[in-house]
Amino acid sequence: MPLIEIVVLTVFLIVYYVMAVGKLPGLSADRTGIAMAGAFALVAVGVVKVNALAEIIEFPTLLMLFVLMLLAAHFAAANSFNVLSQWLSYRADRPKLLLAGVVLSSGVLSMVLVNDIVVFAFTPVLCLALTRQGLDPRPYLLGLAGAANAGSAVSLIGNPQNILIGSVGELSIHTYFLLTIIPVLIALGVVYMVVYRVWQHQLQQATNVHYWQETHSADRWLLIKSLLATLGLIGLLILFSDYRYQIALGVVLFLLLGRVIKTERLLSEVDLPLLVLIASLFVVTAAFSALPMTGSAVSYLETLGWLPDRLAVLIPFSLIASNTIGNVPAVMLLLGVTENLSVTTLQGLALFSTLAGNLLLTGSLANIIVAERAASQGIKLGFMDFMRVGVPITLLSMIPAALWFSWATGMRW
Repeated sequence: MPLIEIVVLTVFLIVYYVMAVGKLPGLSADRTGIAMAGAFALVAVGVVKVNALAEIIEFPTLLMLFVLMLLAAHFAAANSFNVLSQWLSYRADRPKLLLAGVVLSSGVLSMVLVNDIVVFAFTPVLCLALTRQGLDPRPYLLGLAGAANAGSAVSLIGNPQNILIGSVGELSIHTYFLLTIIPVLIALGVVYMVVYRVWQHQLQQATNVHYWQETHSADRWLLIKSLLATLGLIGLLILFSDYRYQIALGVVLFLLLGRVIKTERLLSEVDLPLLVLIASLFVVTAAFSALPMTGSAVSYLETLGWLPDRLAVLIPFSLIASNTIGNVPAVMLLLGVTENLSVTTLQGLALFSTLAGNLLLTGSLANIIVAERAASQGIKLGFMDFMRVGVPITLLSMIPAALWFSWATGMRW
């Protein structure tokens, strides 16, 4: 094997190993740092040409993700997450209702905003609201993460991998929503049911609801502006899907040209590490996909019938890949090494790779964010905590979703 191919393969294996385990022993760099280092290394040795980066990196995906981050920043600036958490905490004497409220709020918000951003903003204020009421936040945080994954599965703007799939495949947001809404609603019900059953002993009723001395109130103008931008984005994307990037740029202009929030504050809410991670993975995956051995391997899998163009392959791939390297890297890898995937396959990939993210802590970035943000509040959510609810949630969600998808699209098993 030529030296240059060995370099590409080594970089690829190291980067995707870190995607699975989180970091390299002896180094402080996280997933984003290692992915960025890998991309820089490939450019430095000349495997990837600088002038080719514009074609390799899927900038429309990053643009849409950036727009949704700005939308979430406006909702945060309007104090909406604090108000919602406070309102939910006042239901502390009714744990079933409180859990249902958390699941419903997280699921609905993740349908229109990126789920990673929703849990990033929601987790700390929910922890604070629940601890003030003397409640154990862990079951509610697991419901938050599970619902964020499940809810985002219904939308092509609900999570990074779906944004990428929708962009590459030019999928219809409206058609995809109608196809997936039934299994996603079932999945949200499953999240509530499983979390309640597994954590019922920790879902204690608060004896007295402690009302906050300083109540939060939403900035009505900012909230209205945020809602208008969100509804406008979704409506225009449905009506004019061929102009999705022009629409995204129009929404950016509407959000940036305001008189209330300074640009510096808006940009501070943008998850730059996530954007850098995705851009870096584009580079690493493109270099790996261009290797002759990759093409040979894909051709061999095709002769065996192991390409994900049928449910018996697509579902195991989603479960295994999403819970090892993560659903975003898994989708990028599959799109990079395979060509001409059908619309049905892309729709199935968006649905099942997202639902599969509930299986383990490592299954989705949203899970990791909830665990890390909770830890910063002194609340520990470990691997086993996620696994106890994640395994039944995933199985009970994926089975009806697979049956529905097979019936609705005719995709073969």
